[in-house]
Amino acid sequence: MDVYLKFVLVGLSIALPVGAITVEMTKQGLKNGFFHGWAVGLGGMTIDVLLILALYFGLAKILSLPYVQLPLWIIGAGFLFMLAYDSIKNADQDITLAGEKVNKSLSKTYRNGLFVAVSPGNLVFWISVFGAVLADSYVTNESVGFIIAAIGILTGILLHDVGLLMIVSITRKVMNRQMIKWTSIIGGMLLFGFGCYFLYEFYLAIQAYI
Repeated sequence: MDVYLKFVLVGLSIALPVGAITVEMTKQGLKNGFFHGWAVGLGGMTIDVLLILALYFGLAKILSLPYVQLPLWIIGAGFLFMLAYDSIKNADQDITLAGEKVNKSLSKTYRNGLFVAVSPGNLVFWISVFGAVLADSYVTNESVGFIIAAIGILTGILLHDVGLLMIVSITRKVMNRQMIKWTSIIGGMLLFGFGCYFLYEFYLAIQAYI
């Protein structure tokens, strides 16, 4: 139980800093409500679970190879630029105020979460966090510690997502369409900034090999 609680706190501490997933969750939560914001978070957690499984089955070394990570900086930047463009262009579209019927598909916001989560930063995090746990599992031939750590971190991320979206849902009740529109525009600008950061990291990685 102590190990589980420790990694729940790790998951919370990782999820707290504002990142691309948090921006997209907040934007969708304000425009379309709790469940659409949560769909983004679940999309991100789907990538997290797939990465955990990849690490568990011994693919950590492959995922940590520079020539595997390099293309992902570009892919991640492309996805973020696409979401940023959509967020700014359609800032006044698909806005559902509290109490109104939501028409937007949950699958689309879930897909956005998947797109945002595809980044080398996410890969590096999982490799670094679980590296020590994996090494210990190989020595002791026990996978229980790894599984508990994974569940703990995912629980922490889930608690953050639910807490954030509860706050967003309350805030949404006092916001009008114009306020939500500008929130979407600001969110798009932040996503564009994260995309530029990905391109910068790609540039630095390329320079390291020249």
